[in-house]
Amino acid sequence: MIAKISWPKNNITSECFRRIGYFKRRSKSNKMSAFIEETKSLLPRIAFIACGCFSPPTPMHLRMFEIAKDHFEMQGTHRVVGGIISPTHDSYGKKGLASALDRCAMVKLATQSSNWIRLSDWEVHQNQWMRTQAVLQHHQNYINNHINSGGAGGDDGEDTHLAGWLPRGLHDSRDPVHLKLLCGADLLESFAVPGLWAEADIEDIVANHGLVVITRAGSNPGKFIFDSDILTKYQSNITLITNWVPNEVSSTLIRRLLGRGQSVKYLLDDLVLEYIKRQRLFNFKSRDAPAPTECDS
Repeated sequence: MIAKISWPKNNITSECFRRIGYFKRRSKSNKMSAFIEETKSLLPRIAFIACGCFSPPTPMHLRMFEIAKDHFEMQGTHRVVGGIISPTHDSYGKKGLASALDRCAMVKLATQSSNWIRLSDWEVHQNQWMRTQAVLQHHQNYINNHINSGGAGGDDGEDTHLAGWLPRGLHDSRDPVHLKLLCGADLLESFAVPGLWAEADIEDIVANHGLVVITRAGSNPGKFIFDSDILTKYQSNITLITNWVPNEVSSTLIRRLLGRGQSVKYLLDDLVLEYIKRQRLFNFKSRDAPAPTECDS
């Protein structure tokens, strides 16, 4: 008669089986994660560019990038590889426009915590104000040339003063990167202002680049697109994204509060606010400053 062997519950063998099961499950999980990442890498690559004054840059300027990135990643249609902020030239001449040097410095400070949104100073270094279409085309061409040529120096490092805005990892594949104009609904609506935009520019932007429009809850940008023949023609190139967490803090409001000597603490990035105070931008008035006397005049 063969004796029946009874293994203790907490012996080495059972522990081995338990560990083997754990590693099998972990292996399956790792394979699934690797499969998901590989699938993502096959998606069409896109990047966003936002053009404007950024005088000063507000948290909502940066939130637009994050909202847009979330949308495309949740849809699973594209892989977002970069975000670019391009401040306008000094000759734009808008009221309250700080110098290009100051605006670029503030954008750098505001994006310091981001690993994918970067400043492009190409526009401010031109001899004159540039049309949005020209800014888009320059950056798209630069990205295309960078990918096709393998990049100066053979990597994605900052090989020139312009390369700092390039998305990282462009050479992970030779697939193109489609640059889209990121904007708010107000820019979309400005297309209808007589004489503000050249129709050829509007058509080129929408047809060849595409728009990513961050809209407010309750607004109706679809109706505005319907009322425009050009926008309707290329509506498949326009992505409308609703911002369900409204933030009405604009650069205009920030300048107004600063000019009145009121606090903008928590409305701006602390580093940006400190820069404004230090440079005394936007008629900044410190509440702690002593009242002027006759000797100060």
